[in-house]
Amino acid sequence: MSSARPSAEPRSAYPYFGRIATRWGDNDVYGHVNNVVYYSWFDTAVNRYLIEAGALDIHSGSVIGLVVETQCHYLAPLAFPQDVEAGIRVAHRGRASVRYEVGLFGAGHEQCAARGHFIHVYVDRVTRRPVTELPAALMTALDRIAL
Repeated sequence: MSSARPSAEPRSAYPYFGRIATRWGDNDVYGHVNNVVYYSWFDTAVNRYLIEAGALDIHSGSVIGLVVETQCHYLAPLAFPQDVEAGIRVAHRGRASVRYEVGLFGAGHEQCAARGHFIHVYVDRVTRRPVTELPAALMTALDRIAL
């Protein structure tokens, strides 16, 4: 296991960006966005992309993604009222799982303030069992942002 601290990545490392507005309540007593909010932003960025790409129907789709792993490296502070731009990419796609990598950037900044990943396992909405293959619309959306 490497003990090297991950470095900030440039915008060019991410093929898709979505904007997220910070909220007053995101800041903690130390004057910056609290660490738990970053995980919510990861989820928001990926799911917004999938919805906009027509790959995810959160209300009635037969397949849903469940987060089974997540990690974040904090590199620079973000704070309200700063806007955040979330860059996303697909680093790995399995039979029923996808590893998304996310970089969080202060609006207009070239280097990410945080970077991390989360893994979705795609399951049948009713049985909660992993799918045997990812739906075609999802595969198309993933291909657009794959490394």
